[in-house]
Amino acid sequence: MNESGYFQQGSEAALRQRVLETALAMSRSGLSPVRSGNVSVRAGPAMLITPSGMVYEQMTPGDIVRVEYDGTVARGQRKPSSEWHFHLAAYAARPDRHAVVHTHSMYATVLACAHKPIPGFHYMVAVAGGRDIPCIPYATFGTPELARLVAAGLKERDACLMANHGQIAVGETLQSALELAQEVEVLAEQYHKLLMLGAPHLLDDAEMDAMVERFKTYGQKAQGDP
Repeated sequence: MNESGYFQQGSEAALRQRVLETALAMSRSGLSPVRSGNVSVRAGPAMLITPSGMVYEQMTPGDIVRVEYDGTVARGQRKPSSEWHFHLAAYAARPDRHAVVHTHSMYATVLACAHKPIPGFHYMVAVAGGRDIPCIPYATFGTPELARLVAAGLKERDACLMANHGQIAVGETLQSALELAQEVEVLAEQYHKLLMLGAPHLLDDAEMDAMVERFKTYGQKAQGDP
């Protein structure tokens, strides 16, 4: 069952637990250790997002913050992640996606700081939904301007790099968003090392377009699973 299904059954508590588990997995894998990065999920007319500046290992499900789609937060909750603006913008840009994972993973951040997108050097780049994984321009964290840029970057991609910042990935579920963030980091490391050998040999647009189509039915999707 996906996250939206859990909420439809009225279990916001289950969603809070899954956001926490995803944040812990993100931290423990090294994608964004201790307190960097953030995670959110749709929850009906709102989203649930990790709080600002808390160490993941010290969080409880009650620390996860409910933010309404107009940006309001009820009294008595933690302060939400400073990046809540771009999480809301991502959901508005991609109504077909229900979870967001933002990390400061090492190689993705290195490329982002060099303002280098990840081109079609390997067919797996298409897992993010296009011929490349773009790098959006820089804007100060936590600002509406960064939210606007993130929304534009994710309009036709499930992941993008954020200049001088990190990476962001969206998915139908928290698990798929986290897995995509992990894949982006692997691709970023491969591409970084490839650049040390010289100019990369890129797959052509037709092949990358074909790979995008293949990934639409990759794995268990080919069996008609939801």
